[in-house]
Amino acid sequence: MKFVYLIMGPFDSKVDRKAIGKNNNAEIIGVRNLDEAKVVAKSLIGIADVIELCGAFGESGAREIIDATCGKIPVGFVGHLDCQNDLFDEIFS
Repeated sequence: MKFVYLIMGPFDSKVDRKAIGKNNNAEIIGVRNLDEAKVVAKSLIGIADVIELCGAFGESGAREIIDATCGKIPVGFVGHLDCQNDLFDEIFS
């Protein structure tokens, strides 16, 4: 099983990536924006068994990644409880 986590921020997917696990079966890849994420996600068809997205993608970004992969890879995205909105706003504003 190959898990890939995409995180959006000031990254370059060509160099900002790290695989871990006994068989490198978990990988984190940094992408700078949704367009880069779609290219990376499409390249993972046939390689990744599941893609998880950081919260910056939200539901609409997750749908775009699903479309980019033609629905061939399960895609999830991270969220948080509403009671922590202020903390997240403070960090990411």
